[in-house]
Amino acid sequence: MKTQILIAVIALQTAWVVGTVAIQEVRLHRGTLVLLETVPVDPRDLLRGDYVILRYKISTLSGSLFAGGLTNEAPAGTSIYVKLEKRGAFHEAQEASLTPLTGDAQHPVLHGNVASRSRWDTGNNTNRLALVDYGLERFYVREGTGNPRGKLTTEVAVPASGKGVIHQVFLDGKPYAEAMKNEAR
Repeated sequence: MKTQILIAVIALQTAWVVGTVAIQEVRLHRGTLVLLETVPVDPRDLLRGDYVILRYKISTLSGSLFAGGLTNEAPAGTSIYVKLEKRGAFHEAQEASLTPLTGDAQHPVLHGNVASRSRWDTGNNTNRLALVDYGLERFYVREGTGNPRGKLTTEVAVPASGKGVIHQVFLDGKPYAEAMKNEAR
């Protein structure tokens, strides 16, 4: 009896780990790849190691992107849907909504949440700003490489669910790990 319970517990844990990996892989392979402009910040987590905080141009949304503007302050954690459009090399916000938007391969929809530090200006509805967290703000790196010098860009896979996954971070156009190896020399 105890052996069967132990086997069941191990099987459930294994299934959970495999399922988590499978979900991430599906998001990476089926999602539309978009390139986002990125601004780095250099933190360190004593338990997890070095990482780079990534902030995106699309993390600050103008009220003019929302149909009818932003009329009410949304509480932190409220879902925001952002339809992206490629403009030049990067994807930028084309439209935003507090209700789900429909996207396609040329205009993927990225799902985020109102940040707790969001500011809703007191001006008219189109001048208000919403700060958005997409769950793409941390990129863990090898120890000692969390302070990049150069222009960062991030390639994100955006699946139909809108929950983006970081596919690759680039430093001055080169993959991050490769660029940091060259910088160490």
